[in-house]
Amino acid sequence: MAVHILLLLLAVSVATADEDAFIGVNIGTYLSDMPHPTQVVALLKAQQIRHVRLYDADRGMLVALANTGIKVAVSVPNEQLLGIGQSNSTAANWVSRNIVAHYPATNITTICVGSEVLTTLPNAAPVLVNALKFIHSALVASNLDHQIKVSTPLSSSLILDSFPPSQAFFNRSWNPVLVPMLNFLQSTDSSLMLNIYPYYDYMQSNGVIPLDYALFKPLPPNKEAVDSNTLVHYSNVFDAMVDAAYFAMAFLNFTNIPVMVTESGWPSKGDSNEPDATLENANTYNSNLIRHVLNQTGTPKHPGIGVSTYIYELYNEDNKPGPLSEKNWGLFDANGDPVYILHLTGSGSVLANDTTNQTYCTARDGADPKMLQAALDWACGPGKVDCSALLQGQPCYEPDNVIAHATYAFDTYYHQMRKDPAACNFNGVAAITTSDPSHGSCIFPGSLGKNGTMANITAPSLNSTISDSSAYKIYGSSSLRSILTVIRLLVWGFVFL
Repeated sequence: MAVHILLLLLAVSVATADEDAFIGVNIGTYLSDMPHPTQVVALLKAQQIRHVRLYDADRGMLVALANTGIKVAVSVPNEQLLGIGQSNSTAANWVSRNIVAHYPATNITTICVGSEVLTTLPNAAPVLVNALKFIHSALVASNLDHQIKVSTPLSSSLILDSFPPSQAFFNRSWNPVLVPMLNFLQSTDSSLMLNIYPYYDYMQSNGVIPLDYALFKPLPPNKEAVDSNTLVHYSNVFDAMVDAAYFAMAFLNFTNIPVMVTESGWPSKGDSNEPDATLENANTYNSNLIRHVLNQTGTPKHPGIGVSTYIYELYNEDNKPGPLSEKNWGLFDANGDPVYILHLTGSGSVLANDTTNQTYCTARDGADPKMLQAALDWACGPGKVDCSALLQGQPCYEPDNVIAHATYAFDTYYHQMRKDPAACNFNGVAAITTSDPSHGSCIFPGSLGKNGTMANITAPSLNSTISDSSAYKIYGSSSLRSILTVIRLLVWGFVFL
């Protein structure tokens, strides 16, 4: 079942969360039918995803994430960076509106100031460090600077001569920005944020980088990349790039700033000139990445010290411009169905679509009819369930009793909330079962698979500040659109035995 894809390995950030690495997920919103924030959060909870990164500070998402315990990295979008970097008061207002208003109910732990600013918005580079400082000063004023860290995600293309890692250095033309930025990160105990894409490294290497090396596949020692200065062996691109970042910082005399990977992943589909953007390769890369991070494997330079990483990304973004691969980095489609089943154990895949282990939400035996009626009314009203199938003449009208009708409404709501166990309670009159309650032509949502009711769930815009109940009449539906653009460019050189 979809609720179990990441259960084994995304569930925990382990006991000492401040020290041990975690896996998180980026949430892009460039979808033609972006799920409502409550549906996004239901999917996160069902998948036991405890860390997420947003590309903005959308109020709807922050409200939906409240009281879930999920650790949230919010972002200052690039288009707001110039204003914030030029005005302390603008930064203070941003923090007041987007952080203070939601914390601590929403567990905001990180603020990402811009994204790949130096490579995608170079005209804002002169104010980047000021933006970091102004945001941090606003946190200090609110006594939140110890709880919430501030940094800015960088493209790994800023690191030149990245192999061998021991001779890596940052593009010197950016040192006037990078040196004060690193000083800031060091003084605030924050991480260097880096976006690492072995897929692009592999694609741009013209055959120099073996596919298995990019995918974390096991390599014999004579196939590993060797740093000619340290004689250290590297078995994957990811570790080599992380260590290159450590060496590049050391070149500028910064040796105690941890690296956090804010984006990494692999596309599951591509154009004809992208033959290695496949389901199998995406599955292999992300499955191996998850294991590598959560096993606290570390890198050859820092063994045993895992690198916290956000997978790019939760959903396929079908409205993304560019090649087909740009639309296919997600773990899930917009309906919450897995794009592929991650291989998270040595014994094979966790079957997200295993219908033999399907679950449903039904009216509890012996439940009080009045309480069932009240719960049914709530589900078909404030619960926003489409109960039109229960009308006379419709497939689920018979049997015409409160138990049957409540079961349909409960199960629809349960699946609407991505089978979150907490969504099957209804004041104690509902229970989860593995028995399919479908009958005759009345097919319940859990029986419909990818083409079922979940595909028809719609919601107001992700950017709405208020949930408009009028948009949820029983027969109504709506769609939503919002925009996110992520630009990446990575350049590598490698030496192999």
